[in-house]
Amino acid sequence: MRFFSRVVFICNCCFIIAVILRLYENAHKKNGNFNGAIQIQSLESTLVILGYGAVFINLIFNIFILGSFAIKKQPIAKWLIWSNFLFLLLQVYYFLFSNF
Repeated sequence: MRFFSRVVFICNCCFIIAVILRLYENAHKKNGNFNGAIQIQSLESTLVILGYGAVFINLIFNIFILGSFAIKKQPIAKWLIWSNFLFLLLQVYYFLFSNF
């Protein structure tokens, strides 16, 4: 479960990077010719896929954490649990209430 929590945290960081890349690209596309924020297209694609897929992975992780609280077992650091939960709230807000 520790490994999974760290993978979820990395995916959540990729989510933040993907959102920033999207805002950056949209701002520069309005000005005219823009070839991308990162010149390595495979890296940018990987960050976006991990970032936007993080909401599902994060939801699964938080369900597992709720189950571990039910059986009074907590093998993961509290800061990691709270940060992943806050990322989940941010992701739900972004996908439900933002205007992409």
